Amino acid sequence: MRKLARRLLLPGLAALALTATGCSSAGHTAAADASSPATLAPIADGTQRLDVTPAPQDTVATAAVTRAEGTGKGAPVKSSLKVASYDPATRRAVIATPPKGGSPVPSPSSDRSPSRSPGSSPSPGSSPSAGKPVAVGDVIASAPAPGAPDGLLAKVTEVGRKTDRGTEVTTAPTTLSSALGDDKADGKVPVDPSSVTVEPLMKGVTLSWAKGQGARFGPQGAKLPLGNLRLDLDAPIDTAPDAPVTAGASVSGFVQLAPTVEFAYDGSGGSGPRSAFLGMSGDWSSQWSLKGHAAASTGAPKRIPFAKLHSAPVIQVGPVPVVVNLDLTCYVQVEADGRVTLDVRQDVQGDFRVGGSYATGRGWTPVSTSNVHSSPVKAEVTAAGRVKSALGAEASVGLYGAVGVSADFAPYLRGDADVKASASTDGKTAVSGAWALYGGFDLSGQLHLQLSLFGTPVFERRIPLGSLNREWPLTSGKIAV
Repeated sequence: MRKLARRLLLPGLAALALTATGCSSAGHTAAADASSPATLAPIADGTQRLDVTPAPQDTVATAAVTRAEGTGKGAPVKSSLKVASYDPATRRAVIATPPKGGSPVPSPSSDRSPSRSPGSSPSPGSSPSAGKPVAVGDVIASAPAPGAPDGLLAKVTEVGRKTDRGTEVTTAPTTLSSALGDDKADGKVPVDPSSVTVEPLMKGVTLSWAKGQGARFGPQGAKLPLGNLRLDLDAPIDTAPDAPVTAGASVSGFVQLAPTVEFAYDGSGGSGPRSAFLGMSGDWSSQWSLKGHAAASTGAPKRIPFAKLHSAPVIQVGPVPVVVNLDLTCYVQVEADGRVTLDVRQDVQGDFRVGGSYATGRGWTPVSTSNVHSSPVKAEVTAAGRVKSALGAEASVGLYGAVGVSADFAPYLRGDADVKASASTDGKTAVSGAWALYGGFDLSGQLHLQLSLFGTPVFERRIPLGSLNREWPLTSGKIAV
């Protein structure tokens, strides 16, 4: 699989769902604003704002622990504990302590601000017993670990025996509100390049990326801005049965991404989060061309996936490592009636923001905005008929392996040609007509109930982002023979 998969810089998934500037899904009015705890009035409740930053390299092996308390919520603390192994079938984990001479596990109050309310002190019996790193009721938030490739967020329900590998524990699912307590966090983090894998699904796909410290990869790496990933495609597609050999169809082009993970949380609501946001934002650019005599569509448009990308970036929310799972499948889609011969190319550039926003009393609402524009580089159309080609992406973003937001974004080129022939009694014939090319994009997607991982109420149904379309003319011309 080494030829098929490499670790690359994808500052995030995604990329994903884009809409026209100022457009949002139905029913959404101010979700983007509500996602930011900074818009809320200060609350003098002793809570603190946690920094949202890229996780340190050693976080890949460590976990944070929120200690159980007799009353109120626990306090997340930095920890040198490690999840040595996890069995998702039985929900049993092995928690390893630092080797002899390593850093001790801090007490529950060692990493808290002095402004913490006195009522949050741990009650007797809730701290780990002698020789045991965790106690029943503690919440473990871990970066990817053996048996938990998308990280682990779980509550300890039973502490078992101690082995040479660590302490065996039984766990149950829990929520981020149990791990973050009543604190607040708000930030944007580019995805760690080491957390992304790319798997080409067909020949003709090449990969390039550029990251900090001058590290670059692939044939286009030297041309890319830092923090960008680029997928280039050059592949044939089905040719119309009656097309001459010289009219063979092909698609070529690239997708270039530089997204960022956005995370916000305000736990000052008491019984659950007051607000929350999970999503992605960043830059998108693509250029692609369709050349030749494309085959007629039969039934649904033909969709050809050409690359899969996956990442489980770890962002550090205060002492808590939060694992954001990102998946992206890039595809080519062609619709045609088998009669048009095209030679067109289009540039698309813009930025995007997509995600889900939560506020008490309103629930979850979708967020999807972008500023996208395109321009034709070359355009020729021969004969009558229609064709539409898209270079799109199916994307999803979630937490700890559960999908929270999914979207399908497909920038496209559409061409129409109408040719008319005439003849007169003197034997003269004439052929005339017109053709036009359009750029546009289609967007669809939905919020999933797994966003309840924040500790918010469970959805009764999935919430659609809405099906949106925007189209604009690129160029047109006349045909005369």
